[in-house]
Amino acid sequence: MENMKISLITVGKLKEKYLKQGIAEYTKRLGPYTNIEIVELPDEKAPENLSAAEEEEVKRKEGQRILNKISTDTYVFTLEIKGKQLTSEQLSQKIDELTTYGKSKIAFVIGGSLGLSEEVMERSDMALSFSKMTFPHQLMRLILLEQVYRAFKILRNEPYHK
Repeated sequence: MENMKISLITVGKLKEKYLKQGIAEYTKRLGPYTNIEIVELPDEKAPENLSAAEEEEVKRKEGQRILNKISTDTYVFTLEIKGKQLTSEQLSQKIDELTTYGKSKIAFVIGGSLGLSEEVMERSDMALSFSKMTFPHQLMRLILLEQVYRAFKILRNEPYHK
């Protein structure tokens, strides 16, 4: 599993210092388990009162940036409210299955504030939902990294606080 490469592809700049610190901590903790890369893509300027067509255009432009970062041999998880909810154990099993079947590249995609484009959702191999609640995209990065770290701890049968 050490040769696995996990990318976290996100839209928008991370500004909050406390989130940056948390993300740096989990990125460091993941080091012994996997090669982790965080790809931060610029978001489109989106004023509050966009028409539906303008919103689609913003998502399309952001989506194109996301797709440009995904190679054809990458297994893609998109984070979507309507996605499938997994337990931490199920996520770790899924990562284990992917490595067993030779998938050495995994990408987790977190869209911008308006969500993901149709094209990105079509490229997704699995839509994942962490909750029916809405979380700030920046906070989701931290939660996701923590769960990926937890998944590796579970796979290795290493203790990790519940």
